[in-house]
Amino acid sequence: MNMARTFVLMAAMTALFVGLGYLLGGPVGLVIALLVAFAMNFFAYWNSDKVVLRMYGAREASEADAPEYYRIVRQLAQNAQLPMPKVYIMENPQPNAFATGRDPEHAAVAATTGLIAMLTPEELAGVMAHELAHVRNRDTLTMTITATLAGAISMLANFAFFFGGNRNNNAMGIVGLLALMILAPLAAGLVQMAISRAREFEADRWGAEICGHPLWLASALGKISEGAKRIDNVAAERNPATAHMFIINPLHARALDGLFSTHPNTDDRIVRLQRMAGETGQGRATGPWA
Repeated sequence: MNMARTFVLMAAMTALFVGLGYLLGGPVGLVIALLVAFAMNFFAYWNSDKVVLRMYGAREASEADAPEYYRIVRQLAQNAQLPMPKVYIMENPQPNAFATGRDPEHAAVAATTGLIAMLTPEELAGVMAHELAHVRNRDTLTMTITATLAGAISMLANFAFFFGGNRNNNAMGIVGLLALMILAPLAAGLVQMAISRAREFEADRWGAEICGHPLWLASALGKISEGAKRIDNVAAERNPATAHMFIINPLHARALDGLFSTHPNTDDRIVRLQRMAGETGQGRATGPWA
């Protein structure tokens, strides 16, 4: 099901990209955009995870580098019956994390130094279980491809403003180009929003099952949300098309951020996890991570 959703997403964003090429350059622009879109989709399928990790300066960590973090991921992967993913650390003070990779056999999880420093081992386990839930549900391919294509569409729309102002060189004229510069990134953002909200709730639920304690993740979400409000994530601000990949929105609320947020309300997520803990009789589960 998720693979079908990924291919539908790729087709929709390709159509948007090609349509944008036509509006900018007519039939020639359409052909060029089509060729670029095919090349971009191929590249995104095989390499988008590496691109995103590079954007955030993530370095691969071994058990010797980060023993507790690494062991937590290994235990959770065993709980979820998943292959051991590659483990990355991002030098970033904002507490946050994401997962990437085209399938469970090529998956990676990445946590910021701020996250590792701020959370207890139990809370860190809750967060990494959430990320492994994305891997298990095969969300990671959709997430990374969306980040790559949304960024490309936004870039092309901006090119429209700088290079498409001559009414004779495009099918729309300057008014159309201005509208296009606004609407194309907005359309890409709406696609991101559509795939993100339900996906996060589902990953919360599966993550709680993987680690066995919904309240570990609930507590972590509260801390991460507060930390993300106070601490800038400069790399995310430079690459807003990747914001939907993180467990908590890394961008500070500006302008239309609230309207087009890619993440569900954190309080709603916490309430669902607390309800899940009550239903399973786990209460306020505490104790050392094993």
